[in-house]
Amino acid sequence: MQKKWILKEQAEAEKIDELADSSNISKPLANLLLQRGINESESVRKFFRPDLQQLYDPFLMKDMDKAVARLEQAIVERENVLIYGDYDVDGTTAVAMMYVFLKSKCRNVFYYVPDRYTEGYGISYKGIDYAEEMGCKLIIALDCGIKALPKVDYAAEKGIEFIICDHHEPGDELPRAAAVLDPKRTDCHYPFNELSGCGVGFKLIQAYASRNKIPFYQIKPFLDLVVVSIASDIVPIVDENRILAYYGLKQLNTNPRVGLRAVMKKSGITPPPRKDGRQFDIPFEEVKPADEPEFRPVKIGDIVFKIGPRINAAGRMDLGRHSVDLLVERNEAKAEEMACKIETDNTDRKTHDQNITNEALAVIDGDETLKNRKSTVLYNPEWHKGVIGIVASRLIDFYYRPTVICTKSNGLITGSARSIPDFNLYEAIEKCQNLLESFGGHTYAAGLTLKEENLEAFISKFESVVDSMMNDDMMVPRIDVDETLTLSDITTKFYRCLEMFEPYGPGNMAPVFVCRNLTDTGLSQIVGQTREHLKLSVIDSTVNHPMSAIAFKQSEHFDAIHSGKKFDICFSLEMNTFRGKETLQLKVHDLKIAGEEDL
Repeated sequence: MQKKWILKEQAEAEKIDELADSSNISKPLANLLLQRGINESESVRKFFRPDLQQLYDPFLMKDMDKAVARLEQAIVERENVLIYGDYDVDGTTAVAMMYVFLKSKCRNVFYYVPDRYTEGYGISYKGIDYAEEMGCKLIIALDCGIKALPKVDYAAEKGIEFIICDHHEPGDELPRAAAVLDPKRTDCHYPFNELSGCGVGFKLIQAYASRNKIPFYQIKPFLDLVVVSIASDIVPIVDENRILAYYGLKQLNTNPRVGLRAVMKKSGITPPPRKDGRQFDIPFEEVKPADEPEFRPVKIGDIVFKIGPRINAAGRMDLGRHSVDLLVERNEAKAEEMACKIETDNTDRKTHDQNITNEALAVIDGDETLKNRKSTVLYNPEWHKGVIGIVASRLIDFYYRPTVICTKSNGLITGSARSIPDFNLYEAIEKCQNLLESFGGHTYAAGLTLKEENLEAFISKFESVVDSMMNDDMMVPRIDVDETLTLSDITTKFYRCLEMFEPYGPGNMAPVFVCRNLTDTGLSQIVGQTREHLKLSVIDSTVNHPMSAIAFKQSEHFDAIHSGKKFDICFSLEMNTFRGKETLQLKVHDLKIAGEEDL
């Protein structure tokens, strides 16, 4: 698929020189910082060294005082409390966090995760009935509830109140709950509105701890769960999320809770050395005793591609509650047994994912009308509900456009939608709401339900809406490039400085660079079992020594570069470890024979 390289606006040369001098960094690094709005040495220091003291006062969030007061009432009056959360990673980490925090403070605390297949997303009547059965007077809803108006009213009729901790877009009316915490409320002036659902829950814990003189170090260990939610829910890793993620990774890389340690093992990640089996707040610098084996620190990408999908798999293939069971488990042997079950779920998920993706592609490939649309909407009542969101994302790799994959569940069509950059998917679906029973989500990901008789009308209207909102530039996959480098700019010192830009994620993506007029040294080769990858050895006019690069699924360029033609690459930097030796490597996102197309 042809890709467009878009070079970001470069900072003014004078400002680059000034920041480079004042912060003692290279000019390319100064430009990267200025692109991120970091324009003086003090803000550089804060960016490179996030500080928990920079977290916002949780009481700045609308209704936080009400939420803390209601929680204090439940604890003082020894009420039974139900922790209720969504079945995805954000929801299950939030439930586990809140449950562990409250279980020593409430007389009886329970948790509930709805069944994706029999109850669907969000608050369910069945969950409220369970709360009544367990004698609960308070439900704390995490990562859901902002649109559950009739459900909250139903609970009120039973004498059950709600504290809602959500981060999704609210409707025109809010639920009549004891407290509604959602930084996206129009009347909420909290300084940052992109927290994960688990992040909102953490702010409630932070507020309660502050009001009740609980030192912050006692709640800091929960940040391993918070960072897993941030990475998995694809929220921007900027501002407060950057601080939470930064220290969450430290916790994950020093003393993760038993359940996360078990998931790490199953995903091929070597956990950090054990610390007596207890949860401590351990300084990051102390995690490498000389007698302990080396381990590679977990990064955001490891959560996104390894840890998160496994936690998610339980809710996709079986019950999300199983993930909470694992995350609250304190016995290592039991946790590893639970992780084995979740690993099986993840294997099943991969099989369904691949099969449905192939079926969906076959449907599109066999229909010229579908091929030429601005959107993709496909429905098959037999497709597995737990993986349709993943399939929607995969189809965008082949047909680059807003995509909705639907199946049948509980007598309704249910769909998962995914978008492309710069297209507001939530807004497009909102314009079709007269045909929907329910919908919710974010700019780039959403869910919806509708009656079967409205499907064709929805397909037609959604296509029309997308067509009206889409322009030609949106239809071409783009790679945003931070800046142009020569190979001489790329040193180990430069890479180590780039590491300080982490954690990467939306809003602070790993920098992408371009090098031009490269030449193959003659040592490049096609690699891989199916011979589809390029292992490159390249030089340019600024260096004499070759640099290694890997270009996955780009072997079609081999003949051109091997013949001596110059070429440009778009890449990010990584450290490759082979037989204990670390070497810098360029991870090539795209390759163009020189002159083929300019930025």
